[in-house]
Amino acid sequence: MSLLFEPLALRDVTAPNRVWMAPMCQYSAPAEGHAANNDSVGTPGEWHFQHLASRAAGGTGLILTEATAVTPEGRISPWDLGIWNDHQAAAFRRITSFLRELGTVPGIQLAHAGRKASSARPWDTPGGSLPADHPLAWQSVAPSGAAFGAMTAPAELSVDQIGEVVRRFAEAAERALAAGFQVVEIHGAHGYLVHEFLSPYSNHRMDAYGGPLQNRMRFALEVTEAVRAVWPDELPVFFRVSATDWLDEGGWTADESVLLAKELQARGVDLVDVSTGGNVPDARIPVEPGYQVPFAARIRNEAGLATGAVGLITDPRQAEQILASGEADAVLLGRELLRNPYWARHAATALGHDLPKLDQYARA
Repeated sequence: MSLLFEPLALRDVTAPNRVWMAPMCQYSAPAEGHAANNDSVGTPGEWHFQHLASRAAGGTGLILTEATAVTPEGRISPWDLGIWNDHQAAAFRRITSFLRELGTVPGIQLAHAGRKASSARPWDTPGGSLPADHPLAWQSVAPSGAAFGAMTAPAELSVDQIGEVVRRFAEAAERALAAGFQVVEIHGAHGYLVHEFLSPYSNHRMDAYGGPLQNRMRFALEVTEAVRAVWPDELPVFFRVSATDWLDEGGWTADESVLLAKELQARGVDLVDVSTGGNVPDARIPVEPGYQVPFAARIRNEAGLATGAVGLITDPRQAEQILASGEADAVLLGRELLRNPYWARHAATALGHDLPKLDQYARA
């Protein structure tokens, strides 16, 4: 059997194969009205149902939702998904039920955008931060007051506010469980709040949450402990990390990512979803097929923790080789699954493996 189509068990959850879908923002949730008094804001709708269900029908073994905010101000944009209220959680149940019916493991990525919040959608002009007088804009927050590039400067979180965000991650995990998700992933990558605390490039604090590595990891570990405490023992927790800021000095490093992975494993994390970058606007990133895979391999081999590899993985044999060489335990596809929701079925054919047929499509 192809390794790509071998099941992977994590705790009591078994993904039927190792072709997984990475979180990808769709900027398609309702944004009308103020999030504090409109339960429908951030709620998944028909677009999200078809977007996720079509990839499940395409044979994807595990699907992670887009970054789903744990607070209204934790959204990247006003059009992002959230799970800070029960209305949102209830709307997810239709999606998770259908994904499970198709044999796919439903996972949710819990997120807080930090200093990159209150942004326009990628296709909006102008981009970047929404103007302060925009009716949907809000004040972003972060470990420090340093802005991300030309974006609006955030407000620095107090220690009490940090504790509140930790609590909101735990509450979001409880709602995710009620919504039918089998996997929860903590978003600690791409320059969003958890990553901002980890990196000295964005974390300029002088208290217990800044400075030495152990202090900079404190918020990430507190979030992890809070989520693991409310998430059932039989269900896995993932953590997404940007393994490097791609800076020669002054940023988050691969060595630190290995140390973080060891700490995460001690706190009940089952898999690290390994990406890179996103915290430094002008970082020089050597983008090429599989360019992030070596970081997944380092964490897997040096921390002894399961990893998922992501980043320009497009060819079935390329994906198979990543697993065969022991560089990762699963591959996560993003843009390739936007182009081709049925990538897993095509990959199975290319590798000589038969996925369970969909009766409705059998004539094809």
